[in-house]
Amino acid sequence: MHNWFTVEQIDPETFAISEYKHWEETHCYLLCGQEKALLIDTGLGVSDIRTVVDGLTRLPVTVLTTHVHWDHIGGHGRFDRVAVHEAERNWLSEGFPLPAQEVKNQLTKAPCDFPEEFVLESYQVFQGEPQILFGGGDRFDLGGRGVCVLHTPGHSPGHCCFYEPERRYLYSGDLIYQGCLYAFYPTTDPQLFYRSVKRLRGYDIDRIFPGHHNLNIAPSLVEEIEAGFARIDGAGLLRQGNGLFDFGSFQIQI
Repeated sequence: MHNWFTVEQIDPETFAISEYKHWEETHCYLLCGQEKALLIDTGLGVSDIRTVVDGLTRLPVTVLTTHVHWDHIGGHGRFDRVAVHEAERNWLSEGFPLPAQEVKNQLTKAPCDFPEEFVLESYQVFQGEPQILFGGGDRFDLGGRGVCVLHTPGHSPGHCCFYEPERRYLYSGDLIYQGCLYAFYPTTDPQLFYRSVKRLRGYDIDRIFPGHHNLNIAPSLVEEIEAGFARIDGAGLLRQGNGLFDFGSFQIQI
């Protein structure tokens, strides 16, 4: 069962928990302080991420959600404390804005050797009431370790990045990664996406930890993505419906 996840130690108190066997290549991050731990996202939900987390820490764990999309909240139901941005509370508690069959189509759109315990017919998007609502500017104190919330909408209304000033770590969710950045869904906003990327200029970043794909990306990717959006905007094309723009190490679909 546990072969589904790959665990990589970033530093003595920080771990990446990844699902490399699936085309999404999702990453979740476990941050341990002296008193508490945070788990940033819970992935696809096709295997038991709680067992992996329990093998890494005995600290009380709060799930911190970058955004309420199916591939980031799959394991939320295995934890007692879930935190979500206030703008996406209803997506979590009242209903995800995508039909269940469409989610299953996305989950299985590429060949995948799913874990033995996974049953596609029983797969459901997590739905439940969050225990914690947060907003931009909030801070989570883990005991000797603080994590700041950056509200970075565009990919979704409540999308957030999380920043650690002391370590200069940025957990970028679906705002920054090597791959296709999506801003064409009805609930996305290309202009807000661009604005959120530009906002990251104001932070000293030594390492970026993305929501998908390559785990080892340079902080300079932020500037490259900003430049890509600037080119699209300068051509008057930063509107939904204008298609896919390829910049080599990443793409932008609007």
